[in-house]
Amino acid sequence: IKVVSLLFAILLPASSYLSPPTVRIIHSGHACNVEEERHTERVYTIREGETLELTCLVTGHPRPQIRWTKTAGSVSDRFQDSSVFNETLHIAKIQRTQGGRYYCKAENGLGSPAIKSIRVDVYYLDDPVVTVHQSIGEAKEQFYYERTVFLRCVANSNPPVRYSWHRGREVLTQGSDKGVEIYEPFFTQGETKILKLKNLRPQDYANYSCIASVRNVCGIPDRSVIFRLTNKTASPSIKLLVEDPIVVNPGQTVSLVCITTGGEPPPMLTWVSSNDSLPQRSVMKGGTLTLPAITSDEAGVYSCVASNNVGNPAKKSTTIVVRALKKGRFWITPDPYHNDDHIQIGREVKISCQVEATPPEELTFSWLKNGRALRSSERMVITQTDPDISPGTTNLDIIDLKFTDFGTYTCVAALKGGGIPEISIDVNISSTTVPPNLTVPRGKSPLVAREGDTVELECLVSGKPKPIILWSRADKEAPMPDGSMQMESYDGVLRIVNVSREMTGSYRCQTSQYNGFNVKPREAIVELIVQYPPTVEPVFMEMRQGLGRPVVMTCRVLRAHPSRVLRFEWLLSNRLLHAGAFDAQRDETEYTIRSLNRDGWGEYTCNVINEAGAGKCTFQVTGKAYPPEFYYDTYNPLWQNRPRVYGFKLQWTQMNPNAVDRIVAYRLGIRQELTLENTFQTRYIPVDGTINKGELMTHNLTELIKPESYEVRLTPITRFGEGDSAIRIVTYREFHCSFEEEPICMFTQDKNDDFDWTRHSAATRDTKYTPNTGPSGDRSGSRQGFYMYIETSRPRKEGDQARLISPFFNVAPKNPYGITNPPAYCFGFFYHMYGKHIGTLNAFLKQKGQTASEGLVWSLSGNQGDRWKQAKVSIHPTSSFQVVLQGIRGPGIEGDIAIDDITLEEGECRDPPPSE
Repeated sequence: IKVVSLLFAILLPASSYLSPPTVRIIHSGHACNVEEERHTERVYTIREGETLELTCLVTGHPRPQIRWTKTAGSVSDRFQDSSVFNETLHIAKIQRTQGGRYYCKAENGLGSPAIKSIRVDVYYLDDPVVTVHQSIGEAKEQFYYERTVFLRCVANSNPPVRYSWHRGREVLTQGSDKGVEIYEPFFTQGETKILKLKNLRPQDYANYSCIASVRNVCGIPDRSVIFRLTNKTASPSIKLLVEDPIVVNPGQTVSLVCITTGGEPPPMLTWVSSNDSLPQRSVMKGGTLTLPAITSDEAGVYSCVASNNVGNPAKKSTTIVVRALKKGRFWITPDPYHNDDHIQIGREVKISCQVEATPPEELTFSWLKNGRALRSSERMVITQTDPDISPGTTNLDIIDLKFTDFGTYTCVAALKGGGIPEISIDVNISSTTVPPNLTVPRGKSPLVAREGDTVELECLVSGKPKPIILWSRADKEAPMPDGSMQMESYDGVLRIVNVSREMTGSYRCQTSQYNGFNVKPREAIVELIVQYPPTVEPVFMEMRQGLGRPVVMTCRVLRAHPSRVLRFEWLLSNRLLHAGAFDAQRDETEYTIRSLNRDGWGEYTCNVINEAGAGKCTFQVTGKAYPPEFYYDTYNPLWQNRPRVYGFKLQWTQMNPNAVDRIVAYRLGIRQELTLENTFQTRYIPVDGTINKGELMTHNLTELIKPESYEVRLTPITRFGEGDSAIRIVTYREFHCSFEEEPICMFTQDKNDDFDWTRHSAATRDTKYTPNTGPSGDRSGSRQGFYMYIETSRPRKEGDQARLISPFFNVAPKNPYGITNPPAYCFGFFYHMYGKHIGTLNAFLKQKGQTASEGLVWSLSGNQGDRWKQAKVSIHPTSSFQVVLQGIRGPGIEGDIAIDDITLEEGECRDPPPSE
């Protein structure tokens, strides 16, 4: 094949192809400004609502893994998942709360991770709000009133806002009107501006406009608001057309009506609730708030608020009380004077009954004996506690208990307003009414369960009536399974679903005074032991190894209960290899393959077993080679043979080449990227000898059709067979260098010139010694972008030259006797030549093997204005060549020359710009 090639001659030692990561952050998207601060932190300014795009440019081989974070350690803000691990962080419609410092972290296992940060400042300006306050003071010794009005303008913004005031079309400034003062209160740090109108005059009744401005930063326009001040301007006043409190039954519809009784301009009405937010089903229309089918949860304080930005908002509140009766309980107190737990004839007995009532003042109690009304008497004393002091409680004291007093006593609680069902509680007093006793059933403590089971802790309670049982942790201050510190049980059973290892411990069951005797509590302890299978590591591990080499697998026990592990077993694909008792002195077991053979490849499992089950370590033993790692850090070299065909120099290193058997070949698959239904075209690349770690391998892809992109899949092959594949996309592009990367596209400085070209960006360049010279951004207009320039300040003198030399571009002859019809290439670049002392910029063609001097192909001298211009020139090399850019210093320091975006394309230049 006759080939004309355009590519880099890259000759680097193999060891240099492993390099630790470096990181640089550049922006794209809608930056308003990018500034450099000290400590290498960049400040990136963006307007709220725009799209934030930050790109993390990395170098290093193998290709570093990239992660974006909002703090140095973790992702504190929720980025889009697709953004966090990509080179480009993309946040659409950024909000002010998303400003802050963003970090890009790159690591590839070599050296320390590389981290760079950039601070994002989100700019915004909200509509200003004018509030009006007035003071009316009476001068006692004079017969007039002084009325002073303050107009206060506030707008949220970043950066800080500036304000200006207008009365009609008149601009108000301090001192322009004796009746007007303008000042910024100290306590607001200049964020508000107050207009003070002293002793109002007729001309002061007018339209006032406050204009808030951030001086068009980020293209944010000014915002304004108008307030009309009249002799009727007044703060709001309101009236509630409801009672306070409002007492209703559950399910009723409640309407709260609020009306304005004053205020100019007309106030806006709204409702707020003490429950943080209004009920979901509530309806607000004008000043009326409707709560349909109200529930107890919706009870609370509701406030009507009226605001018209004059004076303070008016606020009036009412309380909604929803009637309810809840949680009826009773307890029996034996004779308190004889310290006896039992009920005895001739002694005193007190029955207490308690309910929770809303509103408590409506609560009423009545007592029945065997279904008949009971009235208070000398021997049957009925008392009721003050509902304002404690929950509603009624007591029935039976003095000198007689046999005829045995029976069923009923306490009935009701609300005076009605509409709520009564609560009645029956208490039986008889010779069988005895205090409780608490025991743990035989065999129920300790209770042994397995993790995930449902368990029932049980305490047997005897006595009549049976009290409520309270369960709590006895061994530590830990919550119960439902998250509370104490759980109630009416049958003495505590049921725990899906028990976990954390629930192991002692549980206390205890009698409550509720629904039983008011005596010293009885209690018992139940021990719960939760067994769980061994937790082991590794859960899964892939182990790659070559044939004939040893493999050692270790399964480690982290925790287990019971901790006495019974046994272990090693299996290969369910075939038992080795089993035995676990050594109590060690927390791990090993299995060794002394010499791996083909039958030894597969999945090994180690089961570590106790009474609760098995923990499983899994090892995948394979001879599969690791994937190759494509070399990304050099410029993508291209071959060009014919007008519609190009080639590509594929370069890669092999990940851990010595971990498995020697790689004997690579299988290369290639297909057009946009037609993925096509199958890969496959070829094999043989490998001679052993591949060293970091060794760069090369294969030339030919006959690629311009401008198609191709998907390339590379798979290593050993005696085991195919290893893991790596995929990359090959994209056609001509040579283009914008100097964004530190290697500057393999350009080099001429060692024989007087000084060097300097790589810089406008954001970091110090121009205080050379004003009125050099670019204010790279060719694209970004202050963050990089370019090359010559610094003409001292010690440079007139005539000194700096030379920048490109890498070699190879031109392969079409026939062995040399090139008779040289190919054409278009060499282009952008230049910036601004300053009164600009010297000369020259471009030369330097051909390999030719002893003659370089050929001048382009030249320009003198001041060309403060803008970037493009140069294009056709060249016709007959052998491998380089291009040289020479900058010559002019007569003074204002002579910086800059270059950017160098290109080399096949073919004659189309429409080259005129040389000026």
